[in-house]
Formats: sequence, C-alpha cells, structure tokens
Amino acid sequence: MNDIITVRGFVASEPRSSTTPGGTGTASFRLGSTARRFDRANDAWVDGNTNWFSVQAFRHLAGNIGCSVKKGQRVIVVGKLKLRQWEHDGKIYHVAEIVAESVGHDLMWGSANFIRTSGSTSPQSVPAATGVEPENPWPSADEDGEEGPHDDEDGSVAAEREVILSAGENDEAVLVHADTGELVDARA
Repeated sequence: MNDIITVRGFVASEPRSSTTPGGTGTASFRLGSTARRFDRANDAWVDGNTNWFSVQAFRHLAGNIGCSVKKGQRVIVVGKLKLRQWEHDGKIYHVAEIVAESVGHDLMWGSANFIRTSGSTSPQSVPAATGVEPENPWPSADEDGEEGPHDDEDGSVAAEREVILSAGENDEAVLVHADTGELVDARA
C-alpha cells in the first residue's frame, strides 16, 4: 500500500535524528491520533480509539523536525502510508508507517512562528551537503563583537535579544526574540 494520507495527532515520543551511511539526514517519531466524539448523555467529549503511526522524514524536513517538534505537541502529518507486517515467535505483528512529506504544528491547539530557511530553491532540489555546518541565524552576544549587557534607548539593560527579519508579502521588517523565535511587540 502506498497511499497519501493526512493525520492530525500528538507527538508521542521525542523525535530521533540520525544520518544514513550515505549522508542523508533522517528523523522519526511516534504519532498518536485519538478519535473524539461528543457524548450527549453525559454532555461531554470522550476519547475513542487511538491509532499509532511511526513517522519517518528525510533531508531538510528531518532537520526542521529536529529543531521544531517536541514530544506532546499537536501536529499534522502528510505523507505516504506504508503498512508492514512480520512474524516473530509464531505471532504476526503489524505497523503503520508514514513517510512524511510535510509536518506542521496543529494551530487548533496553539500558535507558532514560522521562520523560513534561507535559499532561493526548494529543499527538495538542493543536494545534501556533507561536513558543512549551516550559518547560525541567531548570533550569540560573543559573536556580535560586543561584550557585556546591551543598553536600550532609555539607558536600561536590554533583557531580551531581538533580531530583525524581513517577512510578509512586502518584506516588511519584524522583530523576533532570538531565544524563543516569538514575535516581539506583535500587533493584532
């Protein structure tokens, strides 16, 4: 079976990252997807059956999963479904695997800030580079050539480090907290 599916669920294990002998980055995690229904008799939502999937990702998607996805978070996974079975000690075992094409946070349960990776080509068209470390988009205080705390305009010490990124359709500048990636002073 090789069907494209979309699954909403929760990350049940910390994502594990590794590299194949050929140098391709991989990431994997367990995904649980629990059906919910409204019980009119009790006037409450109740959990149904939980389906379990092993999610596998490669290349740039694997790297982004390693930086972005944590155990317990709600995600949406799109990918190819593969059902496997094997026999061990007379018992037949089954596993449902998803080879992910896309993974993202489920915004029904919270908010997220998207930071686009640099480069003008799509991640699928860029070959994996071996032995090359990417540039750090969040420079530390030691890297900017200054020592000690930074002063704000009013003379107080800056409590949070901010980075200006261009974003949006018109490439307007936005302030982003360097440690959390959250927008600073975002206006609704």
